Amino acid sequence: MTGASLSRWTMAYFAAALMSLLAAEALMAAGYGYPAAGLRDPGTLVVVHLVTIGWLSLLMCGALFQFVPVLVNRSLAANWLALPALLFVVVGLVSLLSGFLAMDGLLQTPAPFLPIGGLLLCLGFAMAVAAIGMTIARSRPLPLPAAFVAAGLAGLLAAAALGFVFTQVLGGTLSAPALVDVAAQGMPVHAAAGLGGWLAMCAVGVSYRLFPMFLLSPDPQGNGTRVAFLLSAGAMATAVGGGVAALLAGWSVPGVLLVAGLAAAGAAALYGRDVVNFYRGRRRRALELNMQTAVFAFASLGLAVVLAAPLAALAGAERAIAASVYLVGLGWLSGLGLAKLYKIVPFMTWLECYGPVLGRAPTPRVQDLVSEAAARPWFLLYFASVGAGTAALAVGNAAGFQIAAFGTLAASAGIVFHLVRARMLSDVAASQRFPEGALRPSLLYSSAPGGR
Repeated sequence: MTGASLSRWTMAYFAAALMSLLAAEALMAAGYGYPAAGLRDPGTLVVVHLVTIGWLSLLMCGALFQFVPVLVNRSLAANWLALPALLFVVVGLVSLLSGFLAMDGLLQTPAPFLPIGGLLLCLGFAMAVAAIGMTIARSRPLPLPAAFVAAGLAGLLAAAALGFVFTQVLGGTLSAPALVDVAAQGMPVHAAAGLGGWLAMCAVGVSYRLFPMFLLSPDPQGNGTRVAFLLSAGAMATAVGGGVAALLAGWSVPGVLLVAGLAAAGAAALYGRDVVNFYRGRRRRALELNMQTAVFAFASLGLAVVLAAPLAALAGAERAIAASVYLVGLGWLSGLGLAKLYKIVPFMTWLECYGPVLGRAPTPRVQDLVSEAAARPWFLLYFASVGAGTAALAVGNAAGFQIAAFGTLAASAGIVFHLVRARMLSDVAASQRFPEGALRPSLLYSSAPGGR
């Protein structure tokens, strides 16, 4: 890692993200939102944005602040933006959710929460994009994993811009007919930019760099990875650029998204091939828990791609969309995020606590900061519950989905418990926990010398 430095506020991003995940799962377990309500119901929007902004976007931003310098071998530019970006996004999300709750009749207030939330979120994400984007822009030549992240940042800007239009139209601050039409019909484009552009592209880019590191496997060979990038970037450009053009011209948006989806499926197939090669070519034969459970996350992505068309034919478009998006969001992106957190949190904690005394005092290994045997059942419960929830959505079983959501909630809480234990060094033998000169880690920020 560049200078073995730590992003000071990455742990705070992770903490806010995990709290959002638990809140979203609790609402799903309580029957709030889809499938008890419609896909566009305010309650569904609360849950969706808790997952996509509160959980996945904060998780991704925190990870990028730490690992983009690793991707491009440069220090993070404008690192001081990390904290204000976090504060703006969190406050903006609270305001946005309050606006949705007011639309749902659960919050009686004249405050313009939706327009304020949309503005704050745009400002917060713009700060994050500025810091991360400037870091990438200074790298020449641009490594392919960083190119994925750069494309993902473009997707984030597009999703935020569309979201801003939606909140201003719904809040009554914008009334231009063209923008009203975009707000009325543009939700699929907004979702494609956020889920398929921002989150998926960045997840792929980061995994192309971290997986060879964690598995001690060779980098991808040949042109397949570059083709995967071109297909995925083309899919995003088609979905967002073509989608917005279709909205403004009155053309068919689903037709544009179908073309983008076919390109994305091709990119996913090539990405899956590279992931399989990472595992096959690894020199680290014994897999750690984070890499074992990542297999279930990648299987979720593969199933979502393979089952999308059959589900649409058998269960109808709405159920197919709900089940596929749930499998991608909770199975692949969230499952991969939880699995990687189980590696990243102890690694950053080890670097912060024991890095200053490395070579001068006995220190535990990174793996000594976790208890894999104790955490494994929670990961298994998580992916089993996601599978059950996907099946329940496909058949329209609301009660079954609630039961499955309770399973994901319990599993996520168990995983969070073990992440906190790793951060607090609870699983390290007392005799090794704090050698002379070691730093005591804080739960929410990193304080190691050289931290950024």
